[in-house]
Amino acid sequence: MTAVLSLLSAEDYTISREIIQRGFGVLFLIAFLSAFTQFPALLGERGLTPAPRFIALTTAEQAPTIFRWKRFPYSDGRLRLVSVIGMVLAASAIIGLPQAGPAWVPIPVFLAMWALYFSITSIGQRFYGFGWESLLLEAGFLVGFLGSHEVVPTLPMILLLRWFVVRVEFGAGMIKMRGDSSWRDLTAMDYHHQTQPMPNPLSRLAHLTPAWWHRGETLGSHVVQLIAPWLLFLPQPIASFAAAAIIITQLALVITGNYAWLNWATILIACSGISDSFFRWIVGGPFPGWGWDSVVDKVTGSAGAEAIGPSAGTGPSPVWWMVLVLVFVAWQCCLNVPAVRNLFSPGQLMNASFNRLGLGNAYGAFGSMTETRNEIIIEGWIDPGEDSGEVGDGHDTDEDLPADEGWREYRFKGKPGDVARISPLVAPYHLRLDWLMWFAALGDYRQSWFSELLRHIGSGDQQIRRLMGPDPFDGEAPELIRVRVFTYRYATRAERRAAAAAGRPRPWWVRSHPRVLVRPIDLREN
Repeated sequence: MTAVLSLLSAEDYTISREIIQRGFGVLFLIAFLSAFTQFPALLGERGLTPAPRFIALTTAEQAPTIFRWKRFPYSDGRLRLVSVIGMVLAASAIIGLPQAGPAWVPIPVFLAMWALYFSITSIGQRFYGFGWESLLLEAGFLVGFLGSHEVVPTLPMILLLRWFVVRVEFGAGMIKMRGDSSWRDLTAMDYHHQTQPMPNPLSRLAHLTPAWWHRGETLGSHVVQLIAPWLLFLPQPIASFAAAAIIITQLALVITGNYAWLNWATILIACSGISDSFFRWIVGGPFPGWGWDSVVDKVTGSAGAEAIGPSAGTGPSPVWWMVLVLVFVAWQCCLNVPAVRNLFSPGQLMNASFNRLGLGNAYGAFGSMTETRNEIIIEGWIDPGEDSGEVGDGHDTDEDLPADEGWREYRFKGKPGDVARISPLVAPYHLRLDWLMWFAALGDYRQSWFSELLRHIGSGDQQIRRLMGPDPFDGEAPELIRVRVFTYRYATRAERRAAAAAGRPRPWWVRSHPRVLVRPIDLREN
């Protein structure tokens, strides 16, 4: 029995466990903070798509949430209370309080964060329809079973997290290969940095690199996403090198885009492939030995096995803990069966859930590559204008509008608008409204949340205004509001030099081809 427990223990992964548990504590803290600051304006009692109405129109099976409890119905105050409780639990994991207790303590702490955030996302509608929400939730459900410092990590849990990496990375790679042809002809990165939902300060530099660099980016993405995840199941240090390759590519995405906590969550679960010995080698220690040698040492009971173990835990995990983990992992394997089928299906689904708990999901991103960037620009009018208009088809001209003089643009905190403004660094925080504005330019403007956004802006709603950039009218409702669509591209180096030589602000973007989406309309009286 002792030999079996020793084989199922992963003494060389205590550093990874610390990184994973504390790291997901940080991500949960950010997620609950985002809900605290943004949910009431977007989905609250007076939000764009109110959660109470959504709860009334759906069933518990469709949208399970704590806010269906008769003694705890939804209110903005209760939403903020849930968010605060979630932030407190996340902070406890960050500083290591659950990890300092008995082996089982991290489980209820992370499951409580999962349940609270699940209650939020299940009623979040379009504003919470992002893949990284389910990624965070699923990871939060799993990582508590890595245990506390009282026990060493278990090999079944380490392997389960590595399989999680396969679903995320290999799934994303297959979505790309089965999707847009630009991924197959290696031209996808010619467009990605310029057309991604929310660029950051380095996105323009990444876009202006030579074509051969973009080909290398695309090919490198395929190699890492399609091959490296499977190498995680090979002995050390091969698994650590594979995990390092995944982490490096995710860091490249971090420094060239704003994808909320998607990349950081992927980095954290990829750490399950890195051994303590490899971490020590990175900071100057000896090169880690081959993984199969340690297995032989455990089976034969040689002294080499003891040399691997870290300070946390004392020898193999207790039987009750190992049984609990094995049962949990077996259950997770059953839940993952649909995801396995999906990975190898010609009709592969992206960011899909196969059960009510949102476990064993399918993941992926950018199966289709946008080659042109369109931005929706919302503008207000400060003087009396023409009669109310109506929604256009996106192909009208400006000939029947008041002159541009007097129109002021509503700016957002993250999304491109002002052509001279450098794109900000936002991630891992998530600006939900800004992200949906990117989807609005792709066609989401037909959905009710966009019409409600215009109504709230037009009526001078302060709650929604706080989610946006500087108010051009200092809190006053505009007399008219209109919406136009522009085509955006990055300004070239030559264009920026020419503007500076002419004494004009150097542009970050160049916009052209204005089209009318919504004609001037007075929304002050709804």
